[in-house]
Amino acid sequence: MNQQILLARRPQGAPVAEDFRLVETPIPDPGPGDVLVQHRFISLDPYQRGRMDDVKSYSAPVAIGGVMECGAVGQVAASSDARFREGDWVLGGFGWQSYSVRPAKSLIAIDPDEAPPSTALGVLGMPGLTAWVGLEDIGQPKAGEMLVVSAASGAVGQVAGQLGKIRGAKVVGIAGGAEKCAFVKDTLGFDAAIDHRGNLDAQLDAACPDGIDVYWENVGGAVQAAVFPRFRDFGRMVMCGMISQYNTAPGAAAAGAPPGPNLGPVVRKRLRIQGFIVSDTGWPRYGQFRKEMLGHIKAGRIKWREDVAHGLANAPAAFMGMLEGQNFGKQLVALD
Repeated sequence: MNQQILLARRPQGAPVAEDFRLVETPIPDPGPGDVLVQHRFISLDPYQRGRMDDVKSYSAPVAIGGVMECGAVGQVAASSDARFREGDWVLGGFGWQSYSVRPAKSLIAIDPDEAPPSTALGVLGMPGLTAWVGLEDIGQPKAGEMLVVSAASGAVGQVAGQLGKIRGAKVVGIAGGAEKCAFVKDTLGFDAAIDHRGNLDAQLDAACPDGIDVYWENVGGAVQAAVFPRFRDFGRMVMCGMISQYNTAPGAAAAGAPPGPNLGPVVRKRLRIQGFIVSDTGWPRYGQFRKEMLGHIKAGRIKWREDVAHGLANAPAAFMGMLEGQNFGKQLVALD
């Protein structure tokens, strides 16, 4: 049988267990040109929280009773297309379930000998590609510039900061707690790590005494408010995510959030603030990205951490914990 996690109802604020439902359905059969994939790892990402709300966005919301969406890696269980055979590893958008049927043309083949298959959902997948695209197209850190990365121990932040270091920037990561900060500085090699649970202003003054050139935004809220006044002329803010506000109703202020920054300095300092969606321009460049990243990994320039829950039934709890910052690294679920 095929286990699935469905959206049972739309959350009111932070998701709770009752917003999800675990069901079993027959394993589907592939039609002509299709592939049946047995999922091995599914990816839990903050953007999935937005799909739970019935609001207009760059992608349609998950329907009530629909399978929660996600990227996943798996192995071909049956194929009606000559491009794939049983046992091949593939990457695609498969959803929170054990099996799925997808058109062969929609799948990306991955080589497990190049890197562990789970990395196709993290450092070599959508989060890594997001970091790569955001820096290539918007952040563009230069040698000697100051790059600050929020949620620096997370799936996107850990890659963005390391790519900034490769470009020659000085990199400061913001994370939550001593353990995550130690990982950011000692394992990922950032120049400094700031604990957002402490005095942000004092820590930023110490780590960035001459100001900030590039800010990678994953969080919003108090972190953004502390960073914004410290931008240097011609600074760039890469708007990747605002996880501190994902459980807040559209248009409402997050509970306890500080007032938004005065945007007047955007003109005076000639700042660039730009949001982006990786699917707009990223996937056509996936081959270039993967080749470059594999070179960095082989040379020891890129490291990563994964946080793996086990069993599809535990996906909702892992997802809810991720939204509260309980994960350490890229959040995955292994379908044992």
